[in-house]
Amino acid sequence: MPLPDQGAAWPPPAWIAYYDAMRIDDAWYSGDRQRLAHVHSNHKRPTERRRLWGRKPFENRPDRRDHRLHVPLAGDIASTSADLLFADMPTITVEDKATQDRLDQLLDEGRAQQVFLGAAEQAAALSGVFLRVTWDRDLAPRPLLTVMQPDGAVPEFRFGMLRAVSFWRELDGSTESTVWRHFERHESGRIVHALYEGTRENVGRRVPLTEHPDTADLVDSLDGDGDGITTGIRDLTAAYIPNMLPNRLHRGSPIGRSDYAAPIYDLFDALDETWTSWMRDIRLARARLIVPDGYMRNEGAGRGASFDDDREVWHSLKMPPNEGAGITLNQFDIRVEEHRATAEATMRQAAQAAGYSPQSFGLDGDGQPVTATEVDSRDQRSMVTRRKKAGYWRHGVADMCHVMLQLDAKLFGQRITPARPRVEFGDGIAESEQSTATTLDLLNRAGAVSTSTKVKILHPDWDDTAIRPEVDAILAETGVVVPDLMFPTSPIQPS
Repeated sequence: MPLPDQGAAWPPPAWIAYYDAMRIDDAWYSGDRQRLAHVHSNHKRPTERRRLWGRKPFENRPDRRDHRLHVPLAGDIASTSADLLFADMPTITVEDKATQDRLDQLLDEGRAQQVFLGAAEQAAALSGVFLRVTWDRDLAPRPLLTVMQPDGAVPEFRFGMLRAVSFWRELDGSTESTVWRHFERHESGRIVHALYEGTRENVGRRVPLTEHPDTADLVDSLDGDGDGITTGIRDLTAAYIPNMLPNRLHRGSPIGRSDYAAPIYDLFDALDETWTSWMRDIRLARARLIVPDGYMRNEGAGRGASFDDDREVWHSLKMPPNEGAGITLNQFDIRVEEHRATAEATMRQAAQAAGYSPQSFGLDGDGQPVTATEVDSRDQRSMVTRRKKAGYWRHGVADMCHVMLQLDAKLFGQRITPARPRVEFGDGIAESEQSTATTLDLLNRAGAVSTSTKVKILHPDWDDTAIRPEVDAILAETGVVVPDLMFPTSPIQPS
């Protein structure tokens, strides 16, 4: 949709279902008990209100403690997804050396890995995320790579491709009766800013940007004849990266699906039920003394009676010796194994439903070091999910890096040749030294590898300048007479 019309309903009716789903995803991702209780207890579906966090057990007893427990498994799933993708920075390369050097500088100064990690975690939770390239000359003399939330965006797709997007946010000073909204619309070659004064259900009327202090400073950056900014490039300065496709609830939609997509909500709720029950067993199992009325000390008129269970010396009580059953100790059993097995089974099923191996969450492991082959075997499901998500991220990252290079040349005068870079994700598995040595030994026995290749396998981060001296040193020490094929002009000859 373009910028909203005056008095249009908000949020747009076509996006209400998406925003509602993201609101639930956000509550589980946040791990905030109050947010979970608010979302589920006020949900329009009775099934959601009957969940653990939809109940209101002590709404009439504010003095009672709420013993419900929350296990932040949803946050762990999102964090694991981001770690699998961007714990190691992907390789982003272009052919031109000057452009490559500038791209490396932009990514390093812009802390690109931190941006990607945060974006990937939020995408896993909220079904997708937007990458946006913007700039602020007062802040930094370069384009800025930022992350925009999907529940604050109204994208426009054509044949599944993003053609424009309007980001919106509520500004400070908004109340229940008056809501200020700032819109930032990205379209080909142009960014438009607009300010609206409305209500919770209505976007209201469009007003000048100077009407609110948060948008007043944008006026100086606008083109002289309008309300937008000309970027000078054709490409869109924003990209949408879906978490996973297809969206099972909205078939045919280019909007991704969250890692929490149903029925994982049921498993999250069951896990919290299990831990709440487990902790209830512990509370009930605390040793308690059952004391006859005759053992209670009278505190006086209107002050009741008490029994001091820490007192060591008691004087005789004025009661017949055979009356009463005496002090009785009461203590219940704690069903530890039953609760542990239920919790682990629930977590394992939730991890698998989200597309990950239980091993990625510390389940089914004995804590012993394993080889890369064993890790790959145990984490096969996680690695498949990682490769699928990397396919979505590769295109979005390449597009935004290309935009950064174009804006860097257009707006900041950099003498580079902008090109769309190649983005490659590693295998995601750290090979152990023992496994690498075994591989090299087998290849050497088979006579299927050169000395230079062995050095490259051992040191994948080295370039040819660093590899050559190492190869020469190895040939000199081993006395090999056949020169290495990669460096036939090696100056060192065996004696």
